[in-house]
Amino acid sequence: MALDPKIEAHQRLVEQLRRSFGKAIMAAFDDEKVVEIMANPDGKLLVERHGQGIVQEGTIAPQQVQNIIGLVAAWQGTISNAEKPICEGALPPEFGGARFEGCLPPITPGPLFAIRLRARSIYTLEQYVRATVITANQLEIIQQAIDTRKNILVSGGTTSGKTTLVNAIVHRISEVSDLNQRIVIIEDTPEIQCSAPNYLSLLTDDSAKITMASLLKATLRLRPSRIIVGEIRDGAALDLVDAWGTGHPGGAATMHANNPQGALLRLDRLCMRTGAPSQKESIEEAVDIIIQIRSDENHPAGRRITSMWDVKKGEEI
Repeated sequence: MALDPKIEAHQRLVEQLRRSFGKAIMAAFDDEKVVEIMANPDGKLLVERHGQGIVQEGTIAPQQVQNIIGLVAAWQGTISNAEKPICEGALPPEFGGARFEGCLPPITPGPLFAIRLRARSIYTLEQYVRATVITANQLEIIQQAIDTRKNILVSGGTTSGKTTLVNAIVHRISEVSDLNQRIVIIEDTPEIQCSAPNYLSLLTDDSAKITMASLLKATLRLRPSRIIVGEIRDGAALDLVDAWGTGHPGGAATMHANNPQGALLRLDRLCMRTGAPSQKESIEEAVDIIIQIRSDENHPAGRRITSMWDVKKGEEI
C-alpha cells in the first residue's frame, strides 16, 4: 500500500535533515544533557550542556549549515535566501520540537544557526537545593508561593536557566493539582512540561497569525485556574497582567531582565507597546514574586538564584 504523498514527503525531508545534521549534531540531539547546539559563521560547532557551559565539538562547513537552514525553511513551507535571511521556528517532531534560529548573509558574514532543545528530564526544586542553586529556605518560600497560588515571574538573561526553573515550578504545581485546577500553558515553542491531571498546551503560529496575545485572550474562555507563559517578550504582557490580576492566580512566566526591578520596569514597557498607559499598579497587583536567576561559571551547577523579590512588599525575601 502506497504511503500518503504528504507523509512520504515529510519522511523524506526528515531523513534529509538527519543526513545534513551529521553524526556530531545527531549525537547531541540524543544527549539528554544538551540544551543548545550552535553553528558559528567561522565553522565552529558548539554544544552547551546543562550546568556545564559551552564546548566546541568539531567544525561544520558553511555549505552544510546553509543546507540545514534551507531544509528547515522547507519544513516550514517557506524559503531562506539573501532576501529572506532569517529562518526561525520549531523543528519537526522527530527532533523533539527543538527551537531553530538560522541566519544567512548578508546579515551575517556566513550562515549560522542555534538550536534550543526542549528539556528531556525535569530538574525538580529539591534537586536545585541539592545542587545549591537555591537554599532550603528559598525552597520553602517557592513551595509556599506555589501552594498558595501566587503568580511567579522568573527573570534572567539568555541561557540563565529560566525555562528549566519554570519547569521545576510546574512540576510542583502538577504535584499539588487535581482535576479542579485547570492549567493552561502558552508558548512559542514547546519547552514546558506538565504532568498535572488537567492541563492544556497552546502554541503560537506565525503562519496563521496566532500570537501570544490572541492565545491569552482565548485562554480566558477555556476555564483556566493557573496560566503559565513560556516567555513574555511583547505587548502580550498586557493580556497576561490582566489575566493574572483578574481571578487567575498561581501562574508562572519568564522574562529577560537583569534584576527584579528591571523585570517590573520591562513588563510595564511591554504593556505600553500596545498604546496603553503605564500599568505599574496593575502589575504590582498581578505579580507576587520575582525570582532572579543568572549564569555563573564559578558555580558547580552553572547558575544560581541571585534574588527573590516580594512585589507586594517591595522587598527582598
